[in-house]
Amino acid sequence: MATGINKQKIVSAIFSKGKKIPQGEVTTLPVMEQVIYSICREGTCAELADKAYKSLAEGFFDWNEVRVSSTREIEDCLHGMSRPIERATRIIQFLQELFETTYSFEMEFLHKKGVKQATKHLSRYQAANDYLGAWVTQRSLGGHAIPLDSPTLRITKRLGLVDKSQEETAEIRGSLEHLIPKAKGAEFTDAISQIAVEFCHDSNPRCPTCPLVSECQYGKARLKPVKKSPKAKPGAK
Repeated sequence: MATGINKQKIVSAIFSKGKKIPQGEVTTLPVMEQVIYSICREGTCAELADKAYKSLAEGFFDWNEVRVSSTREIEDCLHGMSRPIERATRIIQFLQELFETTYSFEMEFLHKKGVKQATKHLSRYQAANDYLGAWVTQRSLGGHAIPLDSPTLRITKRLGLVDKSQEETAEIRGSLEHLIPKAKGAEFTDAISQIAVEFCHDSNPRCPTCPLVSECQYGKARLKPVKKSPKAKPGAK
């Protein structure tokens, strides 16, 4: 496990060597739309999530039309993404529940609740999960939260930022939030997800070309030369 000093070095490398992702419209989305975006974003990179969200926002007349559309119609907007049926179902489910409880498609009222209460409110939606709450807290509610999806967990453990034995989401998030400044939270999330897509795959990762390999415990172990046993000399017993 990396020491505190080494962890800070790894974090610095992520910011200096990781690909800079333009934030664009994502940081200015209204809370409700940020929820939709987070469902698109979990487990993938900004590029694919941006395309999916844009397809939803521009391919339908309004969010009510999205709500009353079929899962298959929503799924068509999520081309190239993992678990498209699950994502489509959650988007419709969320919009339906929001409409039934507020008769509208906006959630700006959460800004008046404070970060803790707003996050708690988000968690009540059936389509919500831990990642969704942390993402919206980070991007729209002004709180310090690191969204944890499978790629983020995989890379932070391989790098040594998180102990491999740590399993509790709250404990892992607390560790990362202690290391990552609030102002750098979004940049960290985007850099990690891009590394996951381009290099740090679940199987057959591209360690030799990864910009973080010199800081990565997992990568260095994979690239470490295997010592060959010396060949026996002819006639030796």
